[in-house]
Amino acid sequence: MEQRLRLVQGGHGRGERRSAERAILAIPGQIVWKDAHGKTQMANVVTRDISENGVSIECRVNASLPLYRLVYFQVDRNARNRPDLPAVLRRQTVLSAVFRVGASSEVTGRPVDYGLRLLVEPKPAVATEKTQWQATPAATRSA
Repeated sequence: MEQRLRLVQGGHGRGERRSAERAILAIPGQIVWKDAHGKTQMANVVTRDISENGVSIECRVNASLPLYRLVYFQVDRNARNRPDLPAVLRRQTVLSAVFRVGASSEVTGRPVDYGLRLLVEPKPAVATEKTQWQATPAATRSA
């Protein structure tokens, strides 16, 4: 029961599931997307933290992005050559998806914090010890 409660509460072991380290960086940028009516929208943002797979951003304008909306994220041109910036974010734009919508502003009632998943090709995983499976006669019975 104790283990079940920990799984529901979350928080335990969350750091181990991350595939890339996060760096706390406040870098200005922009997001561009099409709204529900097909109109192109743009918003200035500031990053909170960055990894090779995602970015947490704070939206500076009253924008309302739904979950899973595709957006183009870009770091300001002057910040693209920072040595602490992942290589994927040095591109002009990176296609991303909104995967987390944070708390809403008390003033506007709209969210100000978003999590973006960068839609880039993953790095090939390093192969560990090869596992071989062999059937045993007792395990391969048929009905």
